[in-house]
Amino acid sequence: MPLHIRLPKRGFKNIFREEFLVVNVAAIAKSTKLDKSKLITLAVLQEAGLVPKGKLRLKVLGNGEINEKIKIEAHSFSASAEEKILAAGGQVTKLES
Repeated sequence: MPLHIRLPKRGFKNIFREEFLVVNVAAIAKSTKLDKSKLITLAVLQEAGLVPKGKLRLKVLGNGEINEKIKIEAHSFSASAEEKILAAGGQVTKLES
């Protein structure tokens, strides 16, 4: 039997993969637990129950609509999320690391 058949099959685990906690713009707009006049950070979103505790990186996705002016701080933004927040008069801050 050929060697490639006899060897065990294993998957590939990318050690450089970046995992993010994700939150949609619609979830931020609908949330009643957030004070939208203050800066929204990862810790504030975790206290409001929008993202689980644990991981350290946050990505904001553009699913949904937002009409309120918010200031948000995250490690990454999708292009549509950044566009929607800025169009509503908000401010985005990209964190390093």
